[in-house]
Amino acid sequence: MGCPLGRCLIEDYPDGELRIHIEEEVEGRDLFLVQSTGPPAAARLLELLLLADACRRAGAERLTAVIPYFGYARQDRRAKGGEPVGARLVADLLCARFDRIVTVDLHAPPVEGFFALPVHHLSAVPLLAKALQASLTGREVLVAPDLGAVKLTQRYADRLGLPVACIHKERLSAEKVEVRTIIGEVRNRRPVLIDDMISTGGTIVAAAEALLEQGCQPQMTVAASHGLLVGEVRRRLAALPLIRILVTDSLEPSTVSALPIEVVGLGELLAESLGKMGRDCQL
Repeated sequence: MGCPLGRCLIEDYPDGELRIHIEEEVEGRDLFLVQSTGPPAAARLLELLLLADACRRAGAERLTAVIPYFGYARQDRRAKGGEPVGARLVADLLCARFDRIVTVDLHAPPVEGFFALPVHHLSAVPLLAKALQASLTGREVLVAPDLGAVKLTQRYADRLGLPVACIHKERLSAEKVEVRTIIGEVRNRRPVLIDDMISTGGTIVAAAEALLEQGCQPQMTVAASHGLLVGEVRRRLAALPLIRILVTDSLEPSTVSALPIEVVGLGELLAESLGKMGRDCQL
């Protein structure tokens, strides 16, 4: 974008509180605060809110939150009584400090409607599809590992011209998933599992095992916009016949060893979007 990268101080007090200090002249400026709210999500969210408050009090004219990975998007509804709607609460907190939101591939697209301000919802699908294109043999099948990923998988199919299969799963716990059935032809094909994120790997493992039982070729690829890669993900995925794991840099590039991870950058996608919003900007 040709914009300077602003300086700020973020440090911990001994009692665990955060200290924030903006070390730039921001009065009258159009500011873009870039912060994914990934693990640890609560701390990252609080950093973003404190930065926004500091900028407001320093006279910034307009604030845009650039949140490549939007944490809490999975909490878009209550599964049972006694639970909060976390995504709505986070949206309300951000609306109190920002003028616009820029994000990439929300886990639950309806979360966009929780915001009472403009949301620029970008997608990494074109970038990831392009990265997949180079290694395709024509024997692949794009696989949605659950019903929620069907529309996302179809968007890849429209670009790559490949057939689509869908897995019907049931989530038994936060980390355990059970496959009910597979819709579509996967026998003797090389599966490319498509999802918006890889978290603990439970969904990928359950899908991969079901695909192998149905006779797919044991060369699997996974493409996901966000690579959280937490918990026992290394142990789980290392046991699978994965040849590629494509993720973006919406989160810090993973240092998970023994996994064939390839990172696709979001810089140009974000720069193009932000460049249309203002010239006198500060990142």
